[in-house]
Amino acid sequence: MIRDAVLPLLRDPTLAASMRLSEWDVVIRQARNANLTARIAADLELRGILDRVPHAPRQHLIAARAVGARQKIATLAEIERVRRALSEFGLRLVLLKGAAYVAAGLPVARGRVFGDIDLLVDRNRLPDAESALMMHGWISTHLDEYDQRYYRQWMHELPPLRHMNRGSALDVHHNILPLTARHPPDAKLLLDAAIPAAESPGTWVLAPPDMVLHSACHLFHEGELDNGLRDLVDLDGLLRYFASQEGFWSTLEARAAALHLERPMRYALRMCSLMLETPVPASTLAFGGGWPADLRERLLEQLYLRGLRPNDPTAGDAWTPLARHLLYLRGHWLRMPPHLLVAHLSRKAWRSWSGRDDRDDVPAPEAIKPDKQV
Repeated sequence: MIRDAVLPLLRDPTLAASMRLSEWDVVIRQARNANLTARIAADLELRGILDRVPHAPRQHLIAARAVGARQKIATLAEIERVRRALSEFGLRLVLLKGAAYVAAGLPVARGRVFGDIDLLVDRNRLPDAESALMMHGWISTHLDEYDQRYYRQWMHELPPLRHMNRGSALDVHHNILPLTARHPPDAKLLLDAAIPAAESPGTWVLAPPDMVLHSACHLFHEGELDNGLRDLVDLDGLLRYFASQEGFWSTLEARAAALHLERPMRYALRMCSLMLETPVPASTLAFGGGWPADLRERLLEQLYLRGLRPNDPTAGDAWTPLARHLLYLRGHWLRMPPHLLVAHLSRKAWRSWSGRDDRDDVPAPEAIKPDKQV
């Protein structure tokens, strides 16, 4: 049975003041699995009710808040190191996702935790970007020949990079959708519209509508939803914040059409409105026609209502594993044409059966730490 423990609290943090200890037990479990504990702590602190939470769950929230605060400081410092490395090759640092929210000083960065720094560079400058980062200690983590070809020939990013000393991870993108996707957007449009980041001098982030569309594209074009609810919370926060800008909604619709991202935006608006009660104008919510326009959208709504909840037994029902599996397959279907998809999934199945996975190709930080600082 689905127990909506986290969603009501995300919609109305003031509920925390009257919650019982047994309710907090489920909230903390689900929030941890969704990487939202620090976000809930930040929301409660903002409203002055964190001290009204019972002692035991409050300690979990305070600890998560401290981790989030420390990560923000470390992220800003690492962003500056990446900026300096790229600047030596005349490259501009354009940040994506969590690092962008932090660098831009957006409210959605409050309590936002993440594992790597994502950046976007011109595809023609990828060799320069990779050389610059390697010179400053970031090396490729996926050493398998097939994985290298998979990323470099078909995907929208380089194989993940990790710093030899600090262990910080970078994802260097040249687009926001794979090259093999059916309608990858023109990354030049995104780069040309980028704006300076408010809290990280010399770095850039996507323009507000593009930031929303990238978040929607990432969530509703991917099949791995371990952080699905966190990403939906990101979308909710971005939409609420940017809604105050004059003409935002009409600009968002126009950019979605220009970048061929109408469907991800449509799904994002629908699920935000349905699950988090995000205030979206009726005209924008009906972008592309009334919901659902067809049986596919009706089915996807039911799948995402399950798939976007925390990956915890208390947050799902008997249909949740099937929903997650179907969304996983859908993400791969959107990512690759059939002939590549069959070969790729067959290889992944073999690796899983043989006990190998991508982590086998990721050197541990202590195994790659050099004798000298890089």
